[in-house]
Amino acid sequence: MLQDDYIFFKIEKTKHIALIAHDGKKKELVEWAQRHKEELKKHTLCGTGTTARLLSEQTGLPVKAYNSGPLGGDQQIGARIVEGKVDFVVFLWDPLESQPHDPDVKALLRIAVVYDIPIANNLATADFLLQSKLMNEEYDRKVSNFNKTMQSRLEQFSKE
Repeated sequence: MLQDDYIFFKIEKTKHIALIAHDGKKKELVEWAQRHKEELKKHTLCGTGTTARLLSEQTGLPVKAYNSGPLGGDQQIGARIVEGKVDFVVFLWDPLESQPHDPDVKALLRIAVVYDIPIANNLATADFLLQSKLMNEEYDRKVSNFNKTMQSRLEQFSKE
């Protein structure tokens, strides 16, 4: 396994979905969740601070809350991805508003790509992903074996 190019992780039929929205996008996310309530209730939901609270209050869906984004919530969600406890992310970020925690946002987006996690950053993508047949099936994520990559780089560096 340590010499394999890829490591495979299973996303179960019941997905663990993180729902995140910047202030200017919270209303859109709540409305989206309301429209897709029947599908979302089949899965385990979590979110950052106010977003999780609003979703829970306004949709009746159970949403586990982490800290707000500026207080480390994006990093908490990223850690859950690394731990294999988040399979899918809907993160409506506001491209027209600067965020004080922008490095955390970029780190979350990066870790989702590293761990091959589906991530929707707008409603159209969220709709397409949620309507995918894969939402009701198991799925094997293919993640690059970064331990092997790092070992190869170290070996290459020591030859120079």
